[in-house]
Amino acid sequence: MKKSFAALALLFPLLSSLYAQDVWSRPLDAESLPQYSAVCADLARRPVVKGVFEQTKILKRLGRSLVSRGNFIIAADLGMVWDTLSPFPSVTAVGRDFIIQSTPRGTRSRLDAGGNETFTSLAATISAVFTGDAQSLRENFENYFLNGGGAWTLGLVPREKAIALFAERIILEGDAAAGSALIRSITLHERSGDIIRYVLSGHNFPAGLSNEEKALFSLD
Repeated sequence: MKKSFAALALLFPLLSSLYAQDVWSRPLDAESLPQYSAVCADLARRPVVKGVFEQTKILKRLGRSLVSRGNFIIAADLGMVWDTLSPFPSVTAVGRDFIIQSTPRGTRSRLDAGGNETFTSLAATISAVFTGDAQSLRENFENYFLNGGGAWTLGLVPREKAIALFAERIILEGDAAAGSALIRSITLHERSGDIIRYVLSGHNFPAGLSNEEKALFSLD
């Protein structure tokens, strides 16, 4: 099972290049703008999204992949939480200018990133992607968009150098059913040639966070 999954994971660069070939030929234009705007508006109307993630990182230089799995929380007003369950348990909360990490033993630490342009740009980018902030996406990226067959694909090329230092290209794929747009996967192409792919599932949309979940964004 592990060998078969590893083999499949190594196909992600090929699959991503095929997706890219399609979406990169479709720059956002007057024809696709209404569908693009509808998807962004649908994503933006949900203040909290929770679900399950699987992250696969393809290390080009080493010719291998690393896989992690867990749960995620996206809160428009606070940031995001990656609750990794395997291979090593950990909880990471990412805000606009900080990262808080928690270990199974209860140890917690905070890294302030105020003044770090790369971090703040990346945090703003991730927030814009998950919350469908169309204005931010169009200001900071060249946008490419495909929509059809109940699915959509969005390609993003950073305009800012701070973002490009982390990801040269970003591909998002999701469901396009009216009123229920979802992000199913995010693929980041790094400058190094490495690829990080997130597959998201089990989406649910609570009205807010529990007190325990809110506490993940603070050391108090």
